[in-house]
Amino acid sequence: MRALRIHAHGGLERLVFEDLPDPVPGPGEVRIKVAATSLNHLDLWVRRGVPGHRFPLPITPGCDAAGWVDRLGAGVTHWREGDEVVVAPGFSCGVCRVCVSGEDNLCSSFGILGETRDGADAEFVVVPARNLLQRPRRLDFPAAASFALTFLTAWHMLVARATVRPGETVLILAAGSGVSSAALQIATLLGARVLAAAGSAPKRERALTLGARQVFDSRSPNLGNEVRAVVGRAGVDVVFDHVGEATFGTSMRLLARGGRYVFCGATSGFEMKTDFRPLFFRNLSILGSTMGGLHELHCIRDLIEDGRLQPIVDRVLPLAEAAQAHRALEAGEAFGKIALRVAEAA
Repeated sequence: MRALRIHAHGGLERLVFEDLPDPVPGPGEVRIKVAATSLNHLDLWVRRGVPGHRFPLPITPGCDAAGWVDRLGAGVTHWREGDEVVVAPGFSCGVCRVCVSGEDNLCSSFGILGETRDGADAEFVVVPARNLLQRPRRLDFPAAASFALTFLTAWHMLVARATVRPGETVLILAAGSGVSSAALQIATLLGARVLAAAGSAPKRERALTLGARQVFDSRSPNLGNEVRAVVGRAGVDVVFDHVGEATFGTSMRLLARGGRYVFCGATSGFEMKTDFRPLFFRNLSILGSTMGGLHELHCIRDLIEDGRLQPIVDRVLPLAEAAQAHRALEAGEAFGKIALRVAEAA
């Protein structure tokens, strides 16, 4: 099979295509013929490298995928060859205490497709059968390959970690990203008053169409004051963030009493500085979050099937143009997801 590979960390030149043996599913596994995959910021980290973190190089990147069941491993009885499926990108042991309680993202052996094992930027990928969901009939394959990681991340952040309640005010930063475009819809679905910040006028306009009541320029040096002018002294109940260092101070100052700062990444830098006193005087919470449980993804899939949530695909490129997709994501050009088409038909 043809696969995108990374042998060493660095720039776009580190993305190379190779011919590899077709993977063979083991017991309890399924081989998927990939129709489409999509880019996440995690793909950029895998390519560029993260100080202090080791990736299992060489690796095939790609966290998300949709396609067809191509071959069944021993013991798999609830899927058939030709079934149209979406791949859940998180992996765990499936049998420990946290896994059986539905918190598989807390499993000590948890990993992510394309980060801790070979991913979906290839003609075929092998995954555990439990990691498959039926493709929502409303979505074509590129859209179906564009919701699992981002919507699961956003859902877990807002529902499980920040416990957003109807009527609360939620500020979503970097609103043009895949995870934030999902968060806009989820927070609106939860009945929150949604505010958003983005770095360009087109992205701010798109955020309004996804449920934001008011938008702000995230590049403004007065962002905090501009948000405060709208929400008043009370502040916001939840800040949804994955920018990190550049926005952390402003986010903490904007929180209401009992407010929650929830984040899943730190694209601008990893250092967190704050004054402890407001944290306990104002009962603030800082909540880290990574992925979510498989049961949450099944709920999201059903909401997409019902038309209540919708993955936002900015553009679809062929897998052969993966480097161009990386460049566009890195430059912040996309609103929502960049999908990569791998195959046209089963």
